[in-house]
Amino acid sequence: MNAVSALFRREFAAYFATPLAYIFLVIFLMLTGVFTFYLGGFYERGQADLEAFFAFHPWLYLFLVPAIAMRAWAEERKSGTVELLLTLPISMWQAVLAKFLAAWSFIAIALALTFPMWITVNYLGAPDNGAIFAAYLGSLLMAGGYLAIGMCMSAATSSQVIAFIVTVVVCFFFTLAGYPLVLEAFRAWLPEALLELLASLGFLAHFEAIRKGVLDLRDVVYFAAMIGFWLYASAIVIDLKKAD
Repeated sequence: MNAVSALFRREFAAYFATPLAYIFLVIFLMLTGVFTFYLGGFYERGQADLEAFFAFHPWLYLFLVPAIAMRAWAEERKSGTVELLLTLPISMWQAVLAKFLAAWSFIAIALALTFPMWITVNYLGAPDNGAIFAAYLGSLLMAGGYLAIGMCMSAATSSQVIAFIVTVVVCFFFTLAGYPLVLEAFRAWLPEALLELLASLGFLAHFEAIRKGVLDLRDVVYFAAMIGFWLYASAIVIDLKKAD
């Protein structure tokens, strides 16, 4: 674990070595504010909760998380430092895990900086803080799912632009997989068993349940499984690329 910790610190510090990290944080906070107070009609709803705040998180993450993930391995591959990284006394899985945890921690900081909104709704009324905490946890888990997909796509190419575009497309599919409109489109030619499987893969369905304050173990396991699967896929892709 010392190797994972050392690589984690290096990767995490790298996010703040350039102005890009601060630009991302500013953009994230500005967009959450705009979506919550203007598009989400926070004041018009007349309720002291963060329903409008969390409703837009899947769509924010759909573009902002791939922007973070695209550099994870693509930059290493383009600069040729991936070979040097893999010669260190660290396993492939440890390298993948360290990079993921560093990026996930950075996203967690961005999410934590929205804490004033939680304070605001408590000042304005008496919200269900348990539900808000569950929604924050669900948001972080969902961001982890997007990030794991993005890191796998980044591992497959040396182009950050391609990694970004492919990640957005794949994440868009998983975002809407359980959406009723999508399910109705597939209902005519997909058997019921595959339709249920498709519905179970949707990020929105699992996040919506947690967002409402229902912290079901099945939703937590779903996001954990998605993260684990895509990180494992990342390790396989990197290993295959190394053999090229």
